Amino acid sequence: MPESKHPRQKRQNTTIGNVVKLVVFLGIGFFFIYWFLLKLDASQKEAIWESFTHANYFWVACTMCTCMLSHFVRALRWRLLYEPLGYSPGLNSTFGSVVVAYLANLAFPRLGEVLRCATLRSSDNIPVEKSLGTVVTERCVDVLAFGVIVLIGLLCMYGQAKEWLVDILASKSSSLPNMALVAAVVVAVIVAGTIAYRRLRPSLIRYGAFRKIDGIIQGGMGGLKSIFHLQRRQIILFIVFSCLIYLLYIAGGIFILQAFPETLGLGFGAAFVVYLFGSIGMTISQGGLGAYPVLVWQALALYGVNEVVGLAAGWLLWASQQAIIIVVGVVYLVYFSLSKKKHS
Repeated sequence: MPESKHPRQKRQNTTIGNVVKLVVFLGIGFFFIYWFLLKLDASQKEAIWESFTHANYFWVACTMCTCMLSHFVRALRWRLLYEPLGYSPGLNSTFGSVVVAYLANLAFPRLGEVLRCATLRSSDNIPVEKSLGTVVTERCVDVLAFGVIVLIGLLCMYGQAKEWLVDILASKSSSLPNMALVAAVVVAVIVAGTIAYRRLRPSLIRYGAFRKIDGIIQGGMGGLKSIFHLQRRQIILFIVFSCLIYLLYIAGGIFILQAFPETLGLGFGAAFVVYLFGSIGMTISQGGLGAYPVLVWQALALYGVNEVVGLAAGWLLWASQQAIIIVVGVVYLVYFSLSKKKHS
């Protein structure tokens, strides 16, 4: 009799566990939504509402699609970094991890990068330290690529925004020596730490605690070096995917400009500048809240767009991107909560 009840009890426990996980992850998803709305003040909510009521929603939907498509391409690019490591994560789980990461970052900075790796550990049994190494590699590539894009943008718009650029550089020039000192200290600490680690590793490796730390470090370094072990075809794909990600970002701006009669005549150049200014806004405040729409307005002001339309376009571009991330991110939180771990 006990043997006959055991499978049934096991199924019941599994069902209860799935329900608990579903409730927990739904709670997490709604928490992110609540946290997101809580940070908006009355004027910000009113500005978003005004932009909603005066926009062409077809182009808003196109902007949302390009947002999700850019995350899909990012997932494709991320998967390439796992091939030299001997892993082949599923595209669905990789894409879901990317979207969940963006959702988490709306509430807590950099939490998404950890959660991104944790979800892939759950779905594809890939060690977190390996994933963290690939994420750091990907971010380093993004920083370098964005630096190149910024230089191109400054050259293209220098004549149109000369006074604005001069004022910004003048206000920041006094802090350059301090920034250089901080950078030098960081580099010195990294170099000293690396040398000390390599020299002390042979004598400390016999200790269990150090072996665990060493395993995490080695795994992370393996992920960091993955880009150097890509085959020629993979390198080409990595470059193509990287360019496509940024083109999709700019395409989102092009679509949102079509949503307002006052900005219909603006094309790729204006959308490119909007992307540059908006990206700065994303770094100034958490998730770009407040700063993103204002900087988009400043970008459009260079093209003669008035403040009301500029702010409306900025709010709508920002809100449409965040809205689709929240919706799809919550869906994938539920998906990951219900899916079983895959073991190799």
